[in-house]
Amino acid sequence: MSVKLFYKTQRELAISLNSLVDAYWQDEVDEEVLFKNVQDIYTNNQAKVLKNGGFTTVLRQQCGKRRLVVIERILHLNGLLQADSSSVPHGGTE
Repeated sequence: MSVKLFYKTQRELAISLNSLVDAYWQDEVDEEVLFKNVQDIYTNNQAKVLKNGGFTTVLRQQCGKRRLVVIERILHLNGLLQADSSSVPHGGTE
């Protein structure tokens, strides 16, 4: 699975992240591919991923809580986010 490094809009970025996480959940890509692609996307599109210490509204709406938990955990494991602040809203529905 190939992903772009630079996205024009947050919506495009969310679609790509959704496809990536879904492919992992369906055993179409392994953890190494998932980790590398999430890292690459985040590194090159930080302003479209995070705002004011949390995921952007568009990403929260388009990706949903379960996918963002996976993405956030990958970023924490790779030292790209602080481990003590969660970007995923708690409570509510997906």
